[in-house]
Amino acid sequence: MEPCELMQRYGAKIRAPHALVMTFLFRSGSLRDKLRAIGQATYTHSRNLAYFVFTYKGLQALQHKLQGKSLQSHSFLAACLGGWLVFGDNNNINSQINMYLLSRILFALSRLAVEKGYIPQPKRDPFPLFATLVWGIVLWLFEFYPHTLQPSLQSSMTYLYHDSNVWHDISDFLIYNKPKSAAAK
Repeated sequence: MEPCELMQRYGAKIRAPHALVMTFLFRSGSLRDKLRAIGQATYTHSRNLAYFVFTYKGLQALQHKLQGKSLQSHSFLAACLGGWLVFGDNNNINSQINMYLLSRILFALSRLAVEKGYIPQPKRDPFPLFATLVWGIVLWLFEFYPHTLQPSLQSSMTYLYHDSNVWHDISDFLIYNKPKSAAAK
């Protein structure tokens, strides 16, 4: 199997379940439209991942060949250029991938700062404080500045915190709770 094909399969494996759930929960339209959206999201994610891996590894090899050795800066520079070329377009797929990575980067940098001695080892687990701040900030933003949040997060939060204020029958709990339209009343 070719490396790009391998990356596309990995991307499809990651994106397809997410696209399936999000599309059926929050997207309106026919079944055909929903399936097309799932296919497009899966294709875009897997293609971008394959392009990025190809670009990153190619630039790594080029830098090694030019300098005769591998340096830490090679990884950073290759990833920066690959990120700009492949994930620099501001669309829903790239936005989610970049946000996913940002959260993991912040954790990793925190651990690295402790490991290198830049900040002291916490005496207690900082995770409860982290969770407190994350949830406090996101719900404050959602309630007062929802336009600043990514659309899929807005949709999820609207469903969880606003649509759940009204219940019609047991199907709201078992299937999907969406306010009934005025025409359906």
